[in-house]
Amino acid sequence: MKTTKQLYSYYLVLPALLIYSIFFVIPAFAGFYYSFTDWRMDRLTLEFIGWNNFRTIFSDKTLILALKNTLIFAVVTVLGKNLVGIALAVALNMKLRTRNLLRAIFYSPSILSILVIGIIFTPILRTEGTLNHVFDTLGLHSLSQAWLTNPNIVVFTIAMISIWQHAGFQMAIYLAGLQSISNEYYEAATIDGAGSWKKFTNITLPLLLPAININVMLTLIGGLKVFSEVFVLTGGGPGNASQVVGTIILRAFGEGNWGLGTAINTLLFVAVTIIAIPLLIFMRRKEVAE
Repeated sequence: MKTTKQLYSYYLVLPALLIYSIFFVIPAFAGFYYSFTDWRMDRLTLEFIGWNNFRTIFSDKTLILALKNTLIFAVVTVLGKNLVGIALAVALNMKLRTRNLLRAIFYSPSILSILVIGIIFTPILRTEGTLNHVFDTLGLHSLSQAWLTNPNIVVFTIAMISIWQHAGFQMAIYLAGLQSISNEYYEAATIDGAGSWKKFTNITLPLLLPAININVMLTLIGGLKVFSEVFVLTGGGPGNASQVVGTIILRAFGEGNWGLGTAINTLLFVAVTIIAIPLLIFMRRKEVAE
């Protein structure tokens, strides 16, 4: 009977491994190989060119700018989504009559298509758009900006829109974490005379670390893989000011330079792995068991 159960387990695992290998492992290794070739749309044969594609990446100013913008976007969105998400979760975990309605309102942007987001925010953020009109009406002329056409702030503008859209999703995960914390800890802290801030720093945050770890990983990987927000809102403009790794990959493949595009994608994969895995291990060690 035991042997039959073991065989049944293998019958389930082996097809899963086969499917995973066909659709993920083999394409990953193939992409790694192609990144060292001159694979192009206008060539019938491949030639191994070693590190030339990667030298091109680190010698092209546009590619360097795209890497910089990707890192800026990732850092800003990781901090923004998680700080806003925690704040919303703590506020909406209180006994408010309208908390379910407010949760739905704050979560709803995360289910919107990025195309809808672009349609909503483009007229709002134009130089003569709604936001600047409001600032001018209030006499806050210094706050009016060319939000989507100023090269110095366009990446931050896109990051703020991403935070607005996805912070509600992080809020939902934090709410699940908060509701798993026993009230006995807070009751004991109240008896000891602890205030709200001490309860938050000494009870809530330590016991919320599993949820924090999940959200940090999700937002970090999502930030490093950013594409759709930039593509819809600016297309990488003005000029190349908001180019990110994802849009550069699209441009390389669109130009038929498939080897270079694959090399950029390989570099992105390595960067996500190098940053995410050590950070995950470090944060998992900080988790506190109830």
